Amino acid sequence: MPASPTPRHRPEITACSRRRAGRLLFWLLLLPCTGCGYNIGAPFSQEVRSVAVSIPKSDSNRRFLENQLAEAVQKQIQMRTHFRIAHEDEADTLLVLHFRQQQKGVLGQTENSDARELQINLRVTAEWVDRRSGEVLRQEGFDLPRMPRQLLSQAEYAPEVGQSLATAETEAVNRLARNVVNMMETPW
Repeated sequence: MPASPTPRHRPEITACSRRRAGRLLFWLLLLPCTGCGYNIGAPFSQEVRSVAVSIPKSDSNRRFLENQLAEAVQKQIQMRTHFRIAHEDEADTLLVLHFRQQQKGVLGQTENSDARELQINLRVTAEWVDRRSGEVLRQEGFDLPRMPRQLLSQAEYAPEVGQSLATAETEAVNRLARNVVNMMETPW
């Protein structure tokens, strides 16, 4: 004759354990409402729906980085924001960029004075304008009159180990594009 199954033991839920569970649930629900300056949701203005990114003007004789930067900024806007990229005539806002400096410098040399490690520096001023009202939403590079503070990006490369100027420029442009989109965030 098979043994009869033993009844499962169920611990009784007491009023005390219900209160503890209720308090725990209360604090877990309240936790997201507390903050250390964090926003819930996107850190970008909900009033802006579309952005046009102009091809940056350049004071430098080095060409073709302007198109790379415009494309990288557009990609960052699409990845990180809710903004739609639009043509200038149709956009709510316009992002105007201007290359101020494109510089390559030597960080280290070999015994024969060959460049061992180089650095590329890119500096850009940026102005984000609401086309509907003409208001400047953000401006980097114009904080103090005649004392421009610029967005800066740099990248290092070593030709000895097979790194190239093109790779360093791409890295610097991508960093600069992230800095430009960071500028577009809503201030605290």
